[in-house]
Amino acid sequence: MDESEPTARILTDGRRGADAPESGAWWKLAESGRQLDANLVHLPPGRHVGEHVEPDLDVLLVVVEGSGTIGEPVAEGSLVWLPHGSRRDITAGADGLSYLTVHRRRPGMQIKHRPD
Repeated sequence: MDESEPTARILTDGRRGADAPESGAWWKLAESGRQLDANLVHLPPGRHVGEHVEPDLDVLLVVVEGSGTIGEPVAEGSLVWLPHGSRRDITAGADGLSYLTVHRRRPGMQIKHRPD
């Protein structure tokens, strides 16, 4: 097998371990050459991500542990599509909420010349 050939591999255990931070992203897809971005995020009980709009990217969200609301009630196993341009807010339930987000990778920032 050619060593430059892409291969499937396990990246992490999707269950939040004791060494994970109390809140926020505890894993991010960081492999070079990727076409996707992905994050595993944990919100403690009652924690809230305020309403916002992602104007450019569709986001797929999978609840991996806990429950809460993302416009409507969600629980472990819920698969939520957040189309670009949609308003969304996320609130963790009584046991907290851990979820995976996946979306197309954003292009890197580019320096452009201003028109005269």
